[in-house]
Amino acid sequence: QNLYLEATEEVSLDSPERDPVLSPEPITAITPVTPTTLVAPRMESKSLTAPVIFDRSREEIEEEANGDLLDIEINVSDPEKVGDGMNAYMAYRVTTKTSLSMFHKNEFSVKRRFSDFLGLHSKLATKYMHIGYIVPPAPEKSIVGMTKVKVGKEDSSSAEFVEKRRAALERYLQRTVKHPTLLQDSYLRQFLESSELPRAVNTQALSGAGILRMVNKAADAVSKMTIKMNELDTWFEEKHQRFENLDQQLRKLHASVEALFCHRKELSANTAAFAKSAAMLGNSEDYTALSRALSQLAEVEEKMDQLHQEQAFADFYVFSELLGDYIRLIAALKGVFDHRMKCWQKWQDAQVTLQKKREAEAKLQLANRPDKLQQAKDDIKE
Repeated sequence: QNLYLEATEEVSLDSPERDPVLSPEPITAITPVTPTTLVAPRMESKSLTAPVIFDRSREEIEEEANGDLLDIEINVSDPEKVGDGMNAYMAYRVTTKTSLSMFHKNEFSVKRRFSDFLGLHSKLATKYMHIGYIVPPAPEKSIVGMTKVKVGKEDSSSAEFVEKRRAALERYLQRTVKHPTLLQDSYLRQFLESSELPRAVNTQALSGAGILRMVNKAADAVSKMTIKMNELDTWFEEKHQRFENLDQQLRKLHASVEALFCHRKELSANTAAFAKSAAMLGNSEDYTALSRALSQLAEVEEKMDQLHQEQAFADFYVFSELLGDYIRLIAALKGVFDHRMKCWQKWQDAQVTLQKKREAEAKLQLANRPDKLQQAKDDIKE
């Protein structure tokens, strides 16, 4: 018996109206997956560039909608090795495009070395951190990485280190110019416009100033352990505890992402080695069908190697570097809290000194010593 014999009505497949199907359980929203096509190039590429996956952040779109977007664009490019041996250094081209009237030109570029960036951050931090401004941190020094660049040959690891530093310096300047007060500072304008800058020798790790800076950091760490501040403002206490917890969580996450990045790089290298071995085995195979199958397997493994490398670079530039920047920003924020604690300690010391001077004045009044009483009153006024 033909079950479809009486089915004479034709059903349209593109009916515009359809009864909704209601489910008693809630439907989970599906988050779209970001495509992995826009990622960094392969490791063996001579020029490594950070992936541009997110063109504009939500904050930038909101600022543009409100008309508060600062019209300035800064790029760091063209890393160039200057000199030979241990005296060599990397110079970067800093290009600025802006329509702000505080600058003399709309577009200009200068050459800067890494110590110039550190010198700029040191000046801005000294000038603004003690009054509560959060100065974006500069990239950290890497003696091992820079030594490899100075004395080593042009290899993939050196090129990767230089590209990481270039991208970090660019992000540092972009964060700095987004601060309206720092943008108007004379130090920053001099850094962006002046063709020549005095060498920032105080930023060297092995210089006298560098050793003194290490001693001061150790002294500050000891003082933070000894000073017990009775926080009366619950807002500051809550924020301080919040950022302490966030710092610990981000550091753990950053370590995990770094391990993931290294794992993906190792997986990519092993996949590339397997693809090469499969290709060589296919070329040496006499049986045509097996040779073709091995060649196709090698092609698939090469594509997998490319995907692993792209994913590894996306994990690093989009995730790991962003976490590292946030960790350094929290460190800068904690530095502002430390300055506030130092001011509180100075205030407490001044209160104790004032109380002692008032007690000394009272003793002089009781002892009827008018010759020293006026000096005590002057000390209290000071």
